[in-house]
Amino acid sequence: MKPKLILGILVIVGFTSLLMVNFGNSISTYVNFEQAEGRTSSHVVGTWYSDKEYGFSRETMRFSFYMEDQEGNVRKVVYPKPKPNNFEQATQLVVIGEMRNDVFHAHDMLMKCPSKYNDPSQLEEQVTDYSS
Repeated sequence: MKPKLILGILVIVGFTSLLMVNFGNSISTYVNFEQAEGRTSSHVVGTWYSDKEYGFSRETMRFSFYMEDQEGNVRKVVYPKPKPNNFEQATQLVVIGEMRNDVFHAHDMLMKCPSKYNDPSQLEEQVTDYSS
């Protein structure tokens, strides 16, 4: 075989291997706080733990609160933005970030809020009987 062909094949195999490793590292799954320890980026699903204090600090310019993950672990979460408008109404939170010193530092937060379309009492009012 020609040296250029061998070199080309090696470059393609190396590039493909590097691409697959990076793609595998970029895929993240939902984890709890304990599993998030030691990872550079994690998605943690849970609920706002309203029994502890929360709020926005003007000194640090961060919103902090406590969150309970799906395994029952409660940790402090620090979010570098103001409190979202519908934070108290959220039924579920997804925080994206990393654990550092037993505190989860989130760079992004997603909230699932209750939908008015899923309320059974409102659905019964909207249903009309067209059979008669």
